[in-house]
Order: sequence, then C-alpha cells, then structure tokens
Amino acid sequence: MTEDLTKKYDIVWNNYTEKDHEALEDLSKRYISFMSDNKTERECISTFVETAETNGFKNLNKIIKSGDSLKPGDKIYAVDKNKILALFVIGQEPLENGLKILGAHVDSPRIDLKQNPLYEDGVSNFAMFDTHYYGGIKKYQWVNIPMAIHGVVAKKDGSLVNIVIGEDDNDPVIGISDLLVHLAKDQLQKTLAKGIEGEDLNVLIGSIPLKDSEGENKVKLNILKILNEKYGITEEDFTSAELEVVPAGKAREYGIDRSMIMAYGHDDRVCAFTSFEAILNIVIPDKTCVALFVDKEEIGSVGASSMQSKFFENAVAELINCSGRFCAISLRRTLANSKMLSSDVSVAYDPNFPSVTEKNNTSFFGKGIVFNKYTGSSGKYASNDANPEFIAEIRSIMEKHSVAWQTGELGKVDQGGGGTIAYILAAYGMEVLDCGVPVLNMHAPWEICSKADIYETEKGYEAFLKEA
Repeated sequence: MTEDLTKKYDIVWNNYTEKDHEALEDLSKRYISFMSDNKTERECISTFVETAETNGFKNLNKIIKSGDSLKPGDKIYAVDKNKILALFVIGQEPLENGLKILGAHVDSPRIDLKQNPLYEDGVSNFAMFDTHYYGGIKKYQWVNIPMAIHGVVAKKDGSLVNIVIGEDDNDPVIGISDLLVHLAKDQLQKTLAKGIEGEDLNVLIGSIPLKDSEGENKVKLNILKILNEKYGITEEDFTSAELEVVPAGKAREYGIDRSMIMAYGHDDRVCAFTSFEAILNIVIPDKTCVALFVDKEEIGSVGASSMQSKFFENAVAELINCSGRFCAISLRRTLANSKMLSSDVSVAYDPNFPSVTEKNNTSFFGKGIVFNKYTGSSGKYASNDANPEFIAEIRSIMEKHSVAWQTGELGKVDQGGGGTIAYILAAYGMEVLDCGVPVLNMHAPWEICSKADIYETEKGYEAFLKEA
C-alpha cells in the first residue's frame, strides 16, 4: 500500500496534546530568554559553561590534572578561547566504538568594529564607529534600525572588560543612518547590493562636544571620556578589542497566534540551544554523547576557534588518554566510527519569494526538523552529501520517538546555496547529516522560526543521542 506522505508530514500543530503544548511553550520561553541575553559567541559559550557546571559537567583540564579516570555517566566539558566548547557524556561502550555528536555554530552575521574605529566627522561633528561586516549579509537591511554593542576589551594589564550598550531599557541605542527618500534618486537606481556599500556602514554614536575642551575632535573626546568613566578603557584599547554591533532588543513571540519566535541569530543559535538542551537530558548512554559548539562558521570555519581547528580532535585525544588507552590509532578509530548531526538551520519556504525554492524539496514551518542530505551550491559544490544508509537510520530513530521530520535543500539548483560544518567532520570518515530548524529571513537582523520546529528539533536531537 502506498504511503500518503502529504498526510504523514502534515502540520504538527494539529497533532499536539495539551502536554506537548506545555512542553513546547516551556522550551520556547527558555529559548527566548537565551536569545535575548546571548548575542555573541562569547556570551553563548559563557552561558553554556555556567549552565553545564550547574548540571554536573566538570572541566576536562581539571580531570587531566587530577589524573582521574573516566566512568560511564561522567559529564565533561572542554572550552577554549571562550568561543568553542565541547560537552561529553561518557558512555558505557569504549570510545573507539564511536561518538554520537551534535555540532552547531554560535557565531552569526553582524557588524564588527575595526581596530581603530573611533573618529569624528569634521563637517557634521558626529562621533562615529568605522566597521567591517562579518559574514554574509544584505547590507541595506542593517541601516536605520536600533543597534547595540556587545563584546570585550582586552587591556594591557591582562584584564578583560565586558561591554554591553543598548540592551537595558535605560541604555541608549546606536545605529547606521540611511539616506532620506527625498534625496535618494541616485541611490534608488543602484542594485540592492550597491545601495549601501560596506565602507558606508558607519555607526553614529554621539554629537555632544566635551565641555571646556580645546582643539578638534571634541565630540570624539567626549565619547572617550564617557567610555573611560564607565569601563576604564582608552582609545588605544580598541586595538585589542572584540566589539560587535548587533540588533538591539529582546527576542519576541511572532504572529498574532504566537506560533513563531523573532530573534537575532537564529542561525545558528537555535540549533546550538536545542543541542545543548538535548545533551543535558542524557544520563548514561551506550556510546559517548557530544554537543559541540564552534565559532567562525559564517566566514568559512577558519581560525583557532573554528571547526577546522584541532580543538575537538585534541579534546577527544585527551579523553582517550584519560581512559588509559591512548594511541594514534585509537583516536582515528574513535572519530571514524562516530556519527554526527550537523546541527544547522535550513531555508524555509517564503510565500513572498516562492520562485527561489522548489516546493517538493524545501522545508516548511510547522513540519518539524529538517534533513538536508546535501548543501553546497550549483552542482553540490563544497557540500557534504550524506549517505542514504545513515539517513534511513535517522528516519527510523525519529519515527520511533514520534519526532516530526521533513527534508529540504538550500533553494533551487543554480539559485544559490550555502554550507555548514558537516564536510569538516565527514573528513574523518564519520557519518554526517545536516539536520536542523527551518528559518525565514536568514542572515537578516531579525530572523523567524516556528516554535513547533524548535520543539521537534530538540526532541530529534535527544532521540539521536539516545538511540544512534
């Protein structure tokens, strides 16, 4: 008998019990709070570490120094540079039998300050920040909206100053000005890509000159005075700062029916959050479970805190060593025998832009977690193309645990595309499938997700860790 796939993969809201609705809303509230408070990779990692410690996770470095051996059920975390984190729940089987990995990234597109960002425009006498955008953005979307500053300043004495301006109700906000429509005749003739240039993404931060000061740059001096009084930093300290300009404001319920969530950074913190929630619910698994959170995915997974760094490989090597069986071949076997869900978002069908997706092979809101067999662009260039045997295994797990799932791809062939960290882990020989939440407005300042898909994704990640 032929299975009716249209009926089988119906909108999941219709199938929820009262208990499901309560669990969904509880998860959504925690997620909204998390997204409101954590807008940088450092903030995400710090929150994850703090929460992990309260849930019994111990620092791997302390395990190494103490010489303690590992036993099933032990919870371990490894963190580096405050930007990359791995959580492990030790299983009953030897590590060589493979790991069950959820891998997400915690960086999102944004506007970064340059190393020498602060200047005063001599004509307007505005104090400004010079910027360099991070990741793939539509630059015109980032102007004329309220923005906040998040980040750290590293001082020469070794201290680190945390900065957040624009999130408290009593804080001022900042922003990037746009040209008034009355004078935009020439601008409106340009393509969207050229309407706002990268070097025009300058942030307006002040206009009051320093009282009783002499010479030029009085507004700039006043800004420096304010920053010095509040944070104890000087202009030179910007050289060793990591300051990000992001949309100001809290994540919110979206839609009159409150069925969706609007937030900055759904890509990919929605999958990071659900991965984190999933591993917190693992007790003593058969195989060791891992939740991995990395940086720099939006710029190609390069650098010391990215998936292409040796951080994860080194952490696994240390775990094997703690088990008393380390050798190079053990590490290779462990990674090769592992299975991973690359926890990353996918494009959701948008009725305002139907032409860029193919309706039979795209994801929809309210139909659950999305399997992306492949990513990449054009002829599957630079993609991980998951093996059908592994997809069948994941299908079986999802259906056993009553998890709603669907399939998708990143738009029509030749329309565009994108990538994830999947191919980097697949290089070890492990099975990897991209699997996550569908998103509207991806890479815009404010992105949209369905509460139901977030709920189903957490359920799916947890099922994978328990069953794969």
